[in-house]
Amino acid sequence: MTMSGINLLFLAILAVFASLLADAYDPNPLQDFCVAVNDSDAAVLVNGKICKDPKTVTADDFYHSGLNKPGEIVSQYGSKVSLVFIDQLAGLNTLGISIVRIDFAVGGVNPPHSHPHASEILLCTEGTLYAGFISSNPSNPGDKNRLFAKILNPGDVFVFPKGLIHFQYNLGNDTAVAIASLNSQNPGVVTLSKAVFGSDPPVNPEALVKGFQLDIEVVRKLQSLTWIGNG
Repeated sequence: MTMSGINLLFLAILAVFASLLADAYDPNPLQDFCVAVNDSDAAVLVNGKICKDPKTVTADDFYHSGLNKPGEIVSQYGSKVSLVFIDQLAGLNTLGISIVRIDFAVGGVNPPHSHPHASEILLCTEGTLYAGFISSNPSNPGDKNRLFAKILNPGDVFVFPKGLIHFQYNLGNDTAVAIASLNSQNPGVVTLSKAVFGSDPPVNPEALVKGFQLDIEVVRKLQSLTWIGNG
């Protein structure tokens, strides 16, 4: 056998072993449930949370109430996001799902943000919402990021792909409500204004002047404000 033939044979054998190893990996849960332990003393560095002893699990570990009640709107955004993520419902651990309720005052906005770990499907249940997301940077630097947006009425649904910047704005004359489901127990939230202008420690203002094409005094003013997330 020639050297090139030996190399091809070696690569073929390597590919077979790689496929066997891939088949041996099971990304799905290998037990009925893994209710999270919220005891900080029991914390370990894992991708998620460690499991409670199944013998001590009860129905309460899978139960959360209150999404029927309006959230108290106190933020400058005029909206309130009521989360049911892993920290609010331990039974979500390893299940890859979560849910939120969003309440909007008239003119309220859920500001531009992204979920690094999840896609989202949003159902408008009350009022009128303007909802949309922005595509990632196109391959041609001269092309613009695309906006995909719709006006939603009760019963309408809109989807936000994983990791993309999105928002909702109440453009109606009454309060509005939406329910959103996400395909992660901990979707993560990056509120753009808070992340960019409210980081600790602050981003060097000169970098933001260049990055946002703003005057230095505008950047310093924005960095002096109190920025919050919406959750």
